[in-house]
Amino acid sequence: MAWRWPGAKSGANEDWTGFIDQGVSMEGTLQVKGTFRIDGNMKGNIISEQTVILGDGAKVEGQIEGNRVVIAGRFDGVIFAKGRVEIQAKGVVTGEVHSPCMVIDPGGIFDGRCHMLGSSDSSVAPVTIPIRAVGQA
Repeated sequence: MAWRWPGAKSGANEDWTGFIDQGVSMEGTLQVKGTFRIDGNMKGNIISEQTVILGDGAKVEGQIEGNRVVIAGRFDGVIFAKGRVEIQAKGVVTGEVHSPCMVIDPGGIFDGRCHMLGSSDSSVAPVTIPIRAVGQA
């Protein structure tokens, strides 16, 4: 059963499925229907129909599939997002990102390849952009 994150706006349309807290390590595939937050360590695949959030303490290696992906911790691998990928100020992403939209906040680090997906119009070819961004400390 999905639940609302304490303090979430009552009009928010995302249901939280759960989280992995600091001090927890996991290996394998995690498949969830709602928004999921990770603050611990994980190796493997994360699949969500909504949002995947890697908090400040997260260290994740593997693959993420989701609608929206928010990185405030460390991620090494491949991200497939139907919506957008956000790398926050303390976030570090190494690997590949496949998404129609990517936002890197000042201080965020992205070292890898970004495949900007076109809209639902399949006649538009995706654009691949190699990026190495190092934020100001």
